[in-house]
Amino acid sequence: MMQNIAYQWQTKFWQTLQQPENADPLKQAALNGQLTKWTTALTTTVVATSTAMGWQSSARGNSLGLFPVSTSEYLALDVMSFAPGNTRWRFPIAVMELENSSDINRSAYSLWKVLCVRADLRIVFCYRRSAEERASVMAFLRDEVLQAMSLADRRKLGGETLVVVGSRDDSATFPYGFFKWWELEINAGKFTIIS
Repeated sequence: MMQNIAYQWQTKFWQTLQQPENADPLKQAALNGQLTKWTTALTTTVVATSTAMGWQSSARGNSLGLFPVSTSEYLALDVMSFAPGNTRWRFPIAVMELENSSDINRSAYSLWKVLCVRADLRIVFCYRRSAEERASVMAFLRDEVLQAMSLADRRKLGGETLVVVGSRDDSATFPYGFFKWWELEINAGKFTIIS
C-alpha cells in the first residue's frame, strides 16, 4: 500500500521531534507561552522534517538560494519546500504556515494562503492555549474558509492539506498529545481528525 505524502511527512515530523534539540526548545516555548520562540523552534523542526523527506526548504533563517531572486520566505509563506531537481523555477512540493497569533482571523488567513498555492502538501500550524480554543479554531476554519469555496473549487486544489494545532493544555503529553492533526476532506468541505 502506497503511503500518502501527508502521512509520510507526519511520520518524519514525529521522528524529528524525538531529537532533544528539536523537542526541548519547542516544548519550553509552548509551556511558557513564548510564541516568537515557539515559531522559531517550530520552523527549525519543520525544515528538519522536510530535509528528512529529501526536500530543500526556504524559511526565515534558512535561505535556499534556489531562485535568482534572493529571499527566505517565497510568496510570504513561512516554509516552502522543493523536491530535488535541476530546474530553478519549479513548483513547491510543500508549503507551510506557522501561525502563532491568537487572532482567529490570522489562522484563517494562513489557511487561505496555503490553499492559494499549487503544491502536493499544504500544512498550517496553529497554537492555542486550550482544547476549547483548538475546537473553536477548527470550526472557524471550516465555516469561514472552506465553506467560502465551492465543491468545484475545492476539487481543483489537488494535493493534501493538513491543519495542525498545538495546545498548551496538552503539553504534559508533548509531543503526541500537544499536536492534533486534521486533514481536509475536499468533497465534504470539512476537516477530519487524523491523530
